Amino acid sequence: MFFWGCSFVWIKIVYEHHYRPITTIFLRLVISSIILYFAVKVLKKGQKIDRADYEKFLLLALFEPFFYFMGESFGLTLVSSTIAAVIISTIPVVTPIFAFIFIKEKISVLNFFGLIISFVGIILMVCNQNFSLDASPLGICLEFFAVVTVIIYSILVKKLAVKYSTFTIIKAQNILGVIYFLPLFFIFDFKQFITINPDSDLIFALLMLAVFASTIAYLLYIPVIRAFGVNKANMFVNFIPVFTAILSFFILSETFNFKKIMGILIVIAGVSLSQIYKVISKMIFKSTP
Repeated sequence: MFFWGCSFVWIKIVYEHHYRPITTIFLRLVISSIILYFAVKVLKKGQKIDRADYEKFLLLALFEPFFYFMGESFGLTLVSSTIAAVIISTIPVVTPIFAFIFIKEKISVLNFFGLIISFVGIILMVCNQNFSLDASPLGICLEFFAVVTVIIYSILVKKLAVKYSTFTIIKAQNILGVIYFLPLFFIFDFKQFITINPDSDLIFALLMLAVFASTIAYLLYIPVIRAFGVNKANMFVNFIPVFTAILSFFILSETFNFKKIMGILIVIAGVSLSQIYKVISKMIFKSTP
């Protein structure tokens, strides 16, 4: 979550050096795929994917990295890194809604109130004193689109993680992501890409995205989904806006007024409230003889 919190800042740095979203995504996936290819060879983690599972992997990569990065990256061109990270942090609250729709898992009262409180915090951050939007509506919608896609991705990963190793899943999703983005890169961004002379800051931010956000973060995240399940794994997303807010303040000189700080705190409180019942239930269960 720390690496993904950093990624919102690294993406902004890349954008400041005139790389477009599709170029940024495509290059970080290419670099990550190369790293994973050699890592699998050296660590002997190679695993053959059954033909019957081809469609599942194609669908997995469609939701993430393709749909997720399209929503997150284009959204970041329209809203601040902190607002984007706070919206992404609502994943733990929205996840049970999908669990209710697809697997009929009940939504608790605390989860419902946590959802409402989180959205109040987001509204406080993106609206000005006249209650008109202070952030791009399209940018907000794109970030929420990313939230939906990452939840569906998590459900698909949970199913594949039973059969395949973490290295196999990440390597497959990133290579397929490269294939998905390749035509878009050449159609929309290639002419602009070859005119840019990358400096050290741009190269550094891009490498950080590829190594930490697109490789190591997933290597750490998928085993957690395998061990804890989707709902518990996504609880840790709460930390993303905290890391992003701190880094944005020091690195991007992003301004923080009282309204934005209160919005962040309310969102985190709402997300935390939605998870409290799980902790209380465990405590009661353990104390029962």
